[in-house]
Amino acid sequence: MVLPSAEESLSRPSLPAGLRQDLVDVVGAEHVLTDSRTAGYVVDWTGRYRGFASAVVRPRDTAEVCAVLALCSAAAIPVVPQGGNTGLVGGGVPRAGELVLSLGRLDSLGPVDRAAMQVTAGAGVTLAQLADAHPDLDFGVAITSRHSATVGGTIATNAGGVRVLRNGPMRAQIRGVEAVLSDGTVLSHLSGLTKDNTGYDYPSLLAGSEGTLAVVTKARLRLVPRLRDPIVAVLGLPGLAELHGLAIRALQEVPGLVSAEFFTRTGLDILLRNTDLTPPLDAPAEAYLLLEASDAGALEALAELAGNLPVAVGHGAADRARLWAYRERHPEAAGFLAPPLKLDVSVPAGRWVELATSVGDVVTAVDPGARVITFGHVADGNVHVNIAPAAEVDGRHQDAVFSYVASLGGSISAEHGIGALKADWLPLSRTAAEREIFARVRAAFDPAGILNPGILPR
Repeated sequence: MVLPSAEESLSRPSLPAGLRQDLVDVVGAEHVLTDSRTAGYVVDWTGRYRGFASAVVRPRDTAEVCAVLALCSAAAIPVVPQGGNTGLVGGGVPRAGELVLSLGRLDSLGPVDRAAMQVTAGAGVTLAQLADAHPDLDFGVAITSRHSATVGGTIATNAGGVRVLRNGPMRAQIRGVEAVLSDGTVLSHLSGLTKDNTGYDYPSLLAGSEGTLAVVTKARLRLVPRLRDPIVAVLGLPGLAELHGLAIRALQEVPGLVSAEFFTRTGLDILLRNTDLTPPLDAPAEAYLLLEASDAGALEALAELAGNLPVAVGHGAADRARLWAYRERHPEAAGFLAPPLKLDVSVPAGRWVELATSVGDVVTAVDPGARVITFGHVADGNVHVNIAPAAEVDGRHQDAVFSYVASLGGSISAEHGIGALKADWLPLSRTAAEREIFARVRAAFDPAGILNPGILPR
């Protein structure tokens, strides 16, 4: 997706004057943007997906979200809900002049319920704020963009991150949700009960719905005990097959394993050339395994696991952060070369080595000049395939990678959602019967069809 031409800009849809005034009456003139201030809301983090918006509206609470959606529904104005705008597949970018409903002002964070280990947070609260809500508790989802990624957006995409191994994805953190349907109806179930079998679990359904069913305004979220003095180790290995085998051993042998992450020499070399990072080990390796663990005995188990392999171990907070930076800064790597394509995929554990070792060749077969950087989460079958393309981005890269992943029995989206990037390839992961059920569910929640049109096709 690219910015429209000057001629196309002249024909952009704009808000009817009466509707604009109605929106101003709800949220205030300073929170209805129709000028150059919309620029930051119409491009995604990668810079590859760009569009335009008829307006950006910034409500401050659930009542204002209700009023805005009711007005848009009555006027048949399509709406793109947007959180921190840290998405990587174009799922939160207005494509054809839709109204952007920015939820950043819904940033209230309630008191921590220490007994339940839960907190109620507005959709605009960042994951970093959740992690800092209590000195003894932490938030279970940790992603690179946690300082700007918000509760609403990470629920909409069912974000995963580097601690899925221990805590599960965003869906596993939800204990209740408040959300607004496209006609302004509020659904609210924030009791936080761990056991509540009184009907369909729609909060879980909203996780991963990419803003197509309802707009999340609040969530009741579980917290987890904060890790005390965890150990982080980065090990150098000769290849990805050896790395995978060691990661499987770590799952079985290292007590309190929290994360098992990987990156390769290709991506690390790019980071070393373009950032202030220095090599993690004395000698370069082809593949790097990062392990984090927290239980008693973890250090001894990591030492036994490493054997004679080169290893760097981080004990204190500064050392741990230094080692984590090698993995957490990898999403930047392809961006130093070109606006990247981020094809986040997963396969069954037994096919991970095939995917990780062959996907580069799959890409260069259709784009010989492309640079491919892989990194991700070893233990859950997930590989982030980041491509700096040389050829035109016309679908060839997605088709090659997604078809290969499907042949391995995998999914075209492990964490980032379908968005605009993957919409045409959804049939590779979901049958016609499943897609029909998706359409029925979507029609039930949003019969007017105004929420994020074009995402998860009807």
